[in-house]
This record gives sequence, structure tokens and C-alpha cells, in this order.
Amino acid sequence: MAELADQFVLARIVNMRGVDLTTFDFDYDLTWQAFFLNSNEHVYGRYGGRDEGPAEKGLSIAALKYAMRAALAKHGSDGYAQPERLKKDVRQVEQFAAARRVKNDACIHCHQVHDFRREQLMRAGKWSRDEVWVYPPPENIGLTLDEKQGDRIQAVKADSPASGAGLRAGDVIESLGDCPIASYGDVQYTLHHAPKTGKLPIVWHRDGEKRRGDLMLRDGWRESDISWRGSMWGLEPQAFVYGQDLTMAEKRELGLSAMRLAFRQGNFVPPESRRAGIRARDIILGIDGQKMEMKMLQFNAHVRLNYKVGDRIVFNVIRNGMR
Repeated sequence: MAELADQFVLARIVNMRGVDLTTFDFDYDLTWQAFFLNSNEHVYGRYGGRDEGPAEKGLSIAALKYAMRAALAKHGSDGYAQPERLKKDVRQVEQFAAARRVKNDACIHCHQVHDFRREQLMRAGKWSRDEVWVYPPPENIGLTLDEKQGDRIQAVKADSPASGAGLRAGDVIESLGDCPIASYGDVQYTLHHAPKTGKLPIVWHRDGEKRRGDLMLRDGWRESDISWRGSMWGLEPQAFVYGQDLTMAEKRELGLSAMRLAFRQGNFVPPESRRAGIRARDIILGIDGQKMEMKMLQFNAHVRLNYKVGDRIVFNVIRNGMR
């Protein structure tokens, strides 16, 4: 890794203040993201990405090295590696009105970019719930990528856009849309900017032969689990209940199935849920008598996506062993 890293000028950004969002355009809910670019801000590729799993899921040193080597190869063959900097509209987080509420010496977190943008769209009457479907994972188009080589297909889901385009396990993706692919992050970036419906061109290699096709994107293809996202907490309405999911053993003791929603409300109970009758250590089973199969974070996302401010819900709880 050191030999590879020595071929780059390394820079670490830990605060979004002053960052050019036009160049550093990424999934701002991520814990970590890498960019490979030249001195004139031509981005060769990205590394990072995530779905509903843990933050490190899908990341590996091998895949990072692969993406770094791909970036070096692009830089070495780029006849325009040192052009004049392209003219562009530089966007910064400080341009969002909501950012002005943050103290001048306070850090602006990555996920707050999502929050500030959402607030601006809401003020302008342009926000809809479809805006939450950002950076769809490759699985949404039927692709599982190799964790050690981000452009290699490990599996293709049947009856998916990928299978419809003719892709198979073992194929190596060259480009998606107009974006060269070397990592999971490159795929997510391209899918984020893909249309809600329509065609997305893809080029890949199989047994030394270059092939081309189109991914047919149908309505709803962008939807995925957003419960891990920090920006999810700023959505309305809120359920105002949260705590630790019960273990499998605790669920068995209560006669609950392994997938059943069951989490223990923490010691702090927000005023909103206290007025609804929730108490510390209550076990939340769901709402309105529904048998819900999900985890605590997914429940909080479910309420935000399926209810409106002002809707009434009835919590189903276990307290002192009684429902």
C-alpha cells in the first residue's frame, strides 16, 4: 500500500466548509470516501460506498489498491492530464441557507450537506420523498460486485436490468453511462446520476471481447434501505422511539419470531413519545397492530416514508411482560 500511496499527493478532508461540492460530489452519508483526481480536478475515479450493511461492508484493501492502480493508469494515459482548469460553477455548503445556523468555528459534517439541500428544496416547494433514493447500490440493477476487484461481476440476479442486458458472473465492467468503472463507488456514483426510468448504457469485457448493452431501468428501481443514513433522521414525521434491538434469545423468550420488530426503548423518552404513553424500557413491537419484520432503524425509516405529519399511530408495546 505504501508504494502505491507514494505515487499520489495525499490530502484528507475532515470538514465540509469551503469544499467544492461540484468536484467532490459523493454520497454525503458515507463514513469515508476517496477521490482520485489530477491537479486540475479531473476525477479519475472514486472508492467507497455502502448499502444497508455496516459501514465497512464491501470495503477491502485489495479493492482500494485496484482502484488506485486504475487511477494511475488513467493518469498515465491521459493526454490532457495538465490542461487549464475547466470553468465550472463552484458550489459550497455555505451557500445553503441552513448552513448559516452553524457556528463559524463548528465543523460541518458530510451528512449535513444532504440535510441542508433537503431544507432548501422544501423551502422552494421542490422536495418530494423520491429525493431520499440517493446512490442506489449495484444490487438494485441486479449486480453483486467482487469485493477485491470493484469492476468484476460476482453474481447477476435473475430478471434484473443486468441479466436483461446480458451480463454474467465473471464479466468485467469497462464503463457505465459515460463513467469508467473500477470500484463499487464508481458504480454507485453513476447510478445516482442515472434516470428514474429509461436506458443506461453499459460496456463490459468477457473472455477478451468487448460487449455493449443497455440496462432497462423501471420505475422504482432506485429504492433501497435508507435506515443507515444519518440524513434519514432529519426527515419528517418522526416516531420519537429508539433503542437497542432485542437479541434472538430475548425474542424467543417472548415468543417472537427472529425477524419480528422488537426493540427496547432507551432510558431517555422524548416528550413527544412520552405524551403518547411510551415509557423507558418498553419493548416496541410496531404500530397499528402490524406484525412488522424489520429492525429499529428500519422502523424509524418506515414511519418517515409511509406516514405524513399529523397522521395518528398506535404503538404496540410490551411492558412488564404484558402487551
